[in-house]
Formats: sequence, C-alpha cells, structure tokens
Amino acid sequence: MSDKQPVIAQKSPFAVEVEAGKSYWWCSCGKSATQPFCDGSHKGSNFAPVEHKAEKSGTVYFCGCKHSASGVTCDGSHQKL
Repeated sequence: MSDKQPVIAQKSPFAVEVEAGKSYWWCSCGKSATQPFCDGSHKGSNFAPVEHKAEKSGTVYFCGCKHSASGVTCDGSHQKL
C-alpha cells in the first residue's frame, strides 16, 4: 500500500445500522479486515481512522472505495474508479 493512496476495499458503500450518539471509527487506509471500520492495519502509514459520531439511529452508507470527497460517507466516487 502506498502511503498516499488507500486500498480500495470495495467499489460500493457499506450499509451499516448505527445508533444515535455512538462513535464509529471508519478505516481510511482500506486494509482493515473489519471494513468499513478500523482494526489498526494503518499502523506505520500516513493513514488514520476517522471518527463518525451518529447524530441519529438508522442506516449510514460508509465509503468502501476510500475516495469519497464527503469523508466517511459514500458520495458515488467509486463509480469513477
């Protein structure tokens, strides 16, 4: 893995049911075995997990390609990869 480009975990979002007020740590490097969440696989790279604090309970579509311009949530960027 390059320290500049993340690994594409999948070219579609991860639909996850979240609970209001809970924090979720999104994997930004793409190497985590617990996608879309961090398992520490970024250690030794320039990547770090990104916190997503759920404002309300429901489905969140976390970015799977790691290229979303909107951060942890999918913005459709995977369609251009």
